[in-house]
Amino acid sequence: MKTAKEIMEKKIISVTPDTDISQAVEILLNNHINGMPVVDENGALKGILCQSDLIFQQKNISLPPILTFLDGIIPLSSSKKMEQEMKKMAASTVAQAMVTDPVTVTPDTPISDIAMLMVEKHFHTIPVVEEGKVVGIVGKEDVLKTLMKP
Repeated sequence: MKTAKEIMEKKIISVTPDTDISQAVEILLNNHINGMPVVDENGALKGILCQSDLIFQQKNISLPPILTFLDGIIPLSSSKKMEQEMKKMAASTVAQAMVTDPVTVTPDTPISDIAMLMVEKHFHTIPVVEEGKVVGIVGKEDVLKTLMKP
């Protein structure tokens, strides 16, 4: 069974948390990639930024459902969730839009496990991490290439 180290992209395109959103969008589009790791100056993984995180900025604010009772307003969902959505929609840096604590795999993770994560969790890009540093990235195309005949 093949593993992540056999299919991962070793030339890692990444950004830092303080990268401007417009610059991050340009990097994603110019390189035709769905997502990229967010790393600090030492190469340690801080998060992941995907196209869907940036598309989120174009969504309308969904007002939380409320219940009115005896002239009082009772929110039916957490105001914290709405606050997080608003912060993400107004993001100007990668740190404000990225997913913190992303799911990662190691170089020895079998492709079957990676495929399961991608299908069940709807991930398109998964960082490959070894000793806290990003050593590669696996995208859906990398997994699909394994189905091609040599």
